[in-house]
Amino acid sequence: MVIRDAATGAAVPDAFQRLWNPHRMAYIDAGREGKGRGHEDDCPFCEAPHRSDEDALIVARGEHAYVLLNLYPYNNGHLLVCPYRHVPLYDEATPEETREMAELTQTAMRVLRAVSHCDGFNIGMNQGEIAGAGVAAHLHQHIVPRWASDSNFFPIIARTKSMSQMLGDTRRLVAEGWPAAD
Repeated sequence: MVIRDAATGAAVPDAFQRLWNPHRMAYIDAGREGKGRGHEDDCPFCEAPHRSDEDALIVARGEHAYVLLNLYPYNNGHLLVCPYRHVPLYDEATPEETREMAELTQTAMRVLRAVSHCDGFNIGMNQGEIAGAGVAAHLHQHIVPRWASDSNFFPIIARTKSMSQMLGDTRRLVAEGWPAAD
């Protein structure tokens, strides 16, 4: 093995595999600025609806809630359903918010089955930081499509999740598959 210095532009080989995820830079930059921790004044779920659907990865908007792609997906097509209102817990949501979140979840399942041909779903909410919520201050529900063949040795052996589609491409497919509002 030949070891070269940085001046020649070559790096020393190591045992690490590289999985490129440039979309995560937005979270890293926000963290450096002390943003994105879920407080109402810097909550990513409060900020997203004020951006374009493409920039915020929003696939559908309702009256009380909206659907967007997760920037840290467990699988391709991993969606989040969020109320517009900054509320932390499910039992603090209004009946209108919970009704629309349920309706958006059902539609998301139908759309994901149609555009990605998934075999099942994991659906759930982590309520509070202690329960694993990454943004505990703003209620959101996860919809994770699953396929019979979506697990392999990567997560177990290499602690790596292989994502086969870019977020922008996934957003476009799901948004195009979403039924038009009446």
